Amino acid sequence: MLELLNTLYVTTPGAYVRLDHETVRVEADGAKLLQVPVLHLRGIVCFGNVMVSPAVMQRFAQDRRSVVFLDDRGRFAARVQGPTAGNVLLRWEQYEAARSLARSAAIARAIVGGKIQNARFLLQRAARETPDSAESKTLRDCVADLAGILERLKAASEINVIRGLEGEAARRYFGSWDLMIKRDRQAFALQGRQRRPPTNPMNALLSFLYTLLTGECIAAAEGVGLDPQIGYLHELRPGRPALALDLVEELRPSVADRLAIALINLRQATSDDFVTRPGGAIHLSDAGRKKVIVAYERRKQEQVYHPVLDRKVPIGLIPHVQARLLARHLRGDLDHYVPWLYR
Repeated sequence: MLELLNTLYVTTPGAYVRLDHETVRVEADGAKLLQVPVLHLRGIVCFGNVMVSPAVMQRFAQDRRSVVFLDDRGRFAARVQGPTAGNVLLRWEQYEAARSLARSAAIARAIVGGKIQNARFLLQRAARETPDSAESKTLRDCVADLAGILERLKAASEINVIRGLEGEAARRYFGSWDLMIKRDRQAFALQGRQRRPPTNPMNALLSFLYTLLTGECIAAAEGVGLDPQIGYLHELRPGRPALALDLVEELRPSVADRLAIALINLRQATSDDFVTRPGGAIHLSDAGRKKVIVAYERRKQEQVYHPVLDRKVPIGLIPHVQARLLARHLRGDLDHYVPWLYR
């Protein structure tokens, strides 16, 4: 249960959201969990098995507020929205920004900057924790190289230049990736990023986590009323959730990559959790997939500090917060889109 940016996130299984005069009241097992004045809220987002009374849905639809339903993994299921033009205007601003090279570049630059800074933080931490001085130096060199790319990124004003710098940073980052693996390094060597299909366990694990994270970001974009397919960093293609993929970028290092490294280093995932398919593709086994999903859900419950909100929030809500910050920027409420920086 959490209220962020005038949005109420109901995450308690079995919770019941009902109207109590001019307030929204959330109950579970007959006890009051939260009561918020209706006027304080712009929307409600429900995760999993949460019930919402018809009175709440009618009142929010009437007032041009949204009620969004996600499944227990955070995937978008439905949105109750009245006959309002609010989301139309937001999507119009989203499309206008996509048509503007300068606005697209500014948003893409912020996203790539956030991604590189979060990758640097992960590498810095690994450099501090490794007992091998040579490996520590290599990791610190990578951190310095990424800092240089960040400096060049500040002056980048063309989207293709920004994409090129993002690719350069990714190659440098993944080039040092194996030094962050402390257990079974040979079995979990990355050997460069391979996606379609992954041909080693490390790539299979990363691809699976990125897929989970993309689903979260699609839900976050849908929840705030943005079109998940209209993005700024990723090129538009039919069926491609470009905006969700944009939001994924800044979250990859601190959410998915950090979890993948922890799973291997703590031996919570082993070589036995992967299977080789005909043709050489490697995927998580059913048992391995369950392990990773359980660990991912636990990771989503961890509280992290959000600099813009100046408070701690569950990691699972970070995509939703970022989608709302992007919506505020597109509406003109924020001068710049501010990526999430993990600290």
